[in-house]
Order: sequence, then structure tokens, then C-alpha cells
Amino acid sequence: MINKGYDQYMRSKIMTASKGELTLMLYDGAIKFCNMSIMCIEKKDIPGANTNIQKTEAIIEEFLATLDYKYPVAEDFKKVYEYLYDRLVQANLKKDTEILNEVLGHLRTMRDTWKEVMRVANGHGSAVS
Repeated sequence: MINKGYDQYMRSKIMTASKGELTLMLYDGAIKFCNMSIMCIEKKDIPGANTNIQKTEAIIEEFLATLDYKYPVAEDFKKVYEYLYDRLVQANLKKDTEILNEVLGHLRTMRDTWKEVMRVANGHGSAVS
């Protein structure tokens, strides 16, 4: 019963989120699944690692599919996302936590940057006083 309520809450949260909030949720999801992949590899849970790496890849594919090429920076993001996707494929083939930790670092940096962009865009000023 608790899970059903939580699922409803999450669906509602997603349905009412702004594009910026959805992007942040995707970054959080990618970070979560990447972390879970690392834990699975450490526990020798190869199917679990594969599943979670594929979930991370799916989020990266979503980022690639939704790039808006009317902005020149989209090409730069495309290169970054393609790089991350390629690294995830390598990590999955090798079950390599070092590669996953590299991807995780990039995802965290991108998420934190996005969070700051949203904060500034919402009129909360800059991080530097």
C-alpha cells in the first residue's frame, strides 16, 4: 500500500514538473543507476550491473534525443553525452567500476551545474556574493 502511494506521488511530481525540473530528475536518476551499477559489480551481481548500466544509458539517450540544436551549445552537449554513452558501453562490457566512477563524476558535475542554472534562472541570485 505504501509503494502504491509513493508511485502515485512520483507520477504526480513528474507530471507537474517543469522542463528544468525534469532534466534535474533525469540527472538524479542517471547518478542513482550509475551508483547501483557500481554496487552490483562490487557484489558480483552481473545481471544487476547490466540492468542499471542500461538504465543509465537510456537516460543519456534521452538527453541526446531532446537536445535543441537551435542553440550552438547543443553540439557540445552532444559530444559529452556521446562520450558518456560510449564509456558506459565500455564499463558494461568490462564490468569496470573505474569507468563508472568517471561517468559518475561527470554526471554529478553536470547535475550540480544544472541545479545552479535553475537557481539563478528562478531569480535566487548568483552563487558568488
